[in-house]
Amino acid sequence: MTSRPLIENARARSLFLARHDLAGAPSGPGHGPDLQGVIEDLGFVQVDSINTVARAHHMILHARRTSYRPDALHRLHDRDRGVFEHWTHDASMIAMRHFPHWRLRFARNADVLAEKWTRWGREFGSKTDAVLRRIADHGPCSSADVGEDEARSTGGWWDWHPSKAALEYLWRTGELSVTRRDGFRKVYDLTENVIPPEWLNARFTEEETVDWACRSALDRLGFATSGELSAFWDLITPPEAKGWVEAALKRGEVTEVEIECADRRRRRSLAWPETLEKPVAEPPGRMRVLSPFDPALRDRNRAERLFGFRYRIEIFVPEAKRIYGYYVFPLLEADRIVGRIDIKAERDRDRLQVRALWPEQGVRFGAGRRARLEAALERTARLAGVRSVGFEDGWLREARD
Repeated sequence: MTSRPLIENARARSLFLARHDLAGAPSGPGHGPDLQGVIEDLGFVQVDSINTVARAHHMILHARRTSYRPDALHRLHDRDRGVFEHWTHDASMIAMRHFPHWRLRFARNADVLAEKWTRWGREFGSKTDAVLRRIADHGPCSSADVGEDEARSTGGWWDWHPSKAALEYLWRTGELSVTRRDGFRKVYDLTENVIPPEWLNARFTEEETVDWACRSALDRLGFATSGELSAFWDLITPPEAKGWVEAALKRGEVTEVEIECADRRRRRSLAWPETLEKPVAEPPGRMRVLSPFDPALRDRNRAERLFGFRYRIEIFVPEAKRIYGYYVFPLLEADRIVGRIDIKAERDRDRLQVRALWPEQGVRFGAGRRARLEAALERTARLAGVRSVGFEDGWLREARD
């Protein structure tokens, strides 16, 4: 039996962080071509509405460019068209050059949603043409601009008023695109008015998109199973990714490796052969406040295996049953996650308030680490638009099992 090369845990962490643009100093202008390059490296940035400190997409980019400010992403999307908004595993800002591959998602969405058509009723279906005509005749609109005389409801998007559901359907199937957001509300326009011609008119076969999805995911993950390749963009199915892996192994394009996990167990994965040979930079020792939706943490199971860090969002957990808090932020220091912190931008008091910090097991917050924490919090306060940082009594808690 041929033994598989071992990637030890420290190297695996550094490799993974490097592929997620967290292994270098977060310098750079954080706008224009520099920001475009960050998103190209990541592939996409998840969009989320929670604004306890700053929205997830802004925190993700700020962790990699401390000079980044939210207006830069709005300009890149709304004016420069360097990114487009659609779904990966969730709503995301995606590098514009990838738009042609999303036609596979559009086609599959149309097939799946057509099967559910009868659940939504004929009224919803009748609204799609009307919504398209309205936008063609009068320009971009949001859900607030259509269906004024229709009954409102809540729940899954198929339970919205028919015209709002029609907007969402047309977006998910590619006939409409998001041209901007007003506040956090999507504003839609015809796709040909949003996507630059070179990407709008490019076409790939299904096989080409499957190949691209697997290759680009492996580039960004460094090492992965077929399931992780499929889940990265959430664009192709697990069987498609598995088939690609089997063919790539036969061609000798990828190699099987063993990844050492934080608990010393090993996990079989795939990597490009050159991954085993290239040196990996050690991440700088600075501390960074990460969004819970940061690409390095999005796959909770992978983060737990690599870093020994178990994270679950407790937004929907009753307050009395929460272990940590409503929305706590992981703290990354070099190649370790050293704790999680409960902070909130109190804009009426012009400060970032630290409610609690729980170190990870075996981590002490001595003078040096506290200084790095305070520097990280000051940077985060600037992103949030507040001028000071405050600490509640008893903010430094005991590590929990």
